[in-house]
Amino acid sequence: MGMLELISLIIVLSAALAYFNIRFLKLPSTIGLMILALVLSLFILMLGAISPLGGFMQNLVLQIDFSGFLLDFMLGFLLFAGALHTDVKKLRRAKWAIIIYATFGILISTVLVAVAVYFLLPVFYQQIDFIYCLLFGALISPTDPIAVLSILKKAGISESIETKITGESLFNDGIGVVVFLSLFSIASQGFDEVSTSHIVILLAEEIVGGISLGLLLGYVGFVMLKKIDHYQTEVLITLAMVMGGISVAPVFHFSGPLAMVVAGLFIGNKGALEAMSEETSDYIHKFWEMVDEIFNAILFVLIGLELLVIPFELSFLYVGLLAIIIVILSRFISLAAPSYIFKLNYEFPKKTFLIMTWGGLRGGISIALALSLASNMERNLIVSVTYIVVLFSIIVQGLTLGKLVKRLK
Repeated sequence: MGMLELISLIIVLSAALAYFNIRFLKLPSTIGLMILALVLSLFILMLGAISPLGGFMQNLVLQIDFSGFLLDFMLGFLLFAGALHTDVKKLRRAKWAIIIYATFGILISTVLVAVAVYFLLPVFYQQIDFIYCLLFGALISPTDPIAVLSILKKAGISESIETKITGESLFNDGIGVVVFLSLFSIASQGFDEVSTSHIVILLAEEIVGGISLGLLLGYVGFVMLKKIDHYQTEVLITLAMVMGGISVAPVFHFSGPLAMVVAGLFIGNKGALEAMSEETSDYIHKFWEMVDEIFNAILFVLIGLELLVIPFELSFLYVGLLAIIIVILSRFISLAAPSYIFKLNYEFPKKTFLIMTWGGLRGGISIALALSLASNMERNLIVSVTYIVVLFSIIVQGLTLGKLVKRLK
């Protein structure tokens, strides 16, 4: 089957599952779609045991480059859309908390997860190199803005906590990807071949370059939007910003996710206030809201369908259940420790850390990073464990976050 036919099939399937969810299940769209896709995957797996149709469907899913499709294409659109609807004034009030959690918090969580997995893994599986534990810590530590933003809308949490979780999730995935790429270089080439200066240069290129590219895209788009008043063309300009940005960023080794977040914040705030008419602003926001909804539907259906190609062993299940506990505890410590060290805890009631811990969802980005690993990097183990953690995060944490907020209130 060609790529166009494959994409068409996924969109048709996403629409059908979305209809079934809204008509019958009435769950939050992302959670409902993923659960239905999981059920469909289980049905296909059972069908595969008695019919060649199951094997045909598995081969179709194998044709999808989930990692490349999400990281190189879809992620830019979703992050731009999420940032476009985010109020910079609210982010500015919580800027230090967001910056600290998106940097120090990620590093702390990466190390904590790696150390815990390294020492506890032999109980259920076997010892693996510490660098692979660090890779798992780096890919599982960032909260997924796609999952977080879609769930928070219906959780009923306070504006202050929502701003911190949203702001952190928009930036920490970019930082997490950069940390992952640095560790990936070490794992690929060895400690002896990768110098400290190489890592520093890589971090600087990705982070500084990504932010600079985002500012440049935002400014150029802003100037173009300000000089015309034709909403069709202005919507097209924002679309060109995203597609141009995600194409240019890899060429210069810049962080595409950070570039899209910065560009989205620029256009959604300064652009909306100074460069757009009220009609244009309304059309642009509605267009990107639709892009967000459609891509979210496709993404969570794909996450569910990935069950068809995830390697499975019983020991992987035990490690995954252990990893869920490790990731949640590490998330709490990575929030509480920087807050205490940098004296941020004065603005946080104790219940805030519980909500931010449980609301720090993992999603498709973690799976995509795990799938990008080479086969000699304990790929099967890491992919399976990551998938288990993500399923628990989205289904269990996502469905119970609203109840936790109400109980703590």
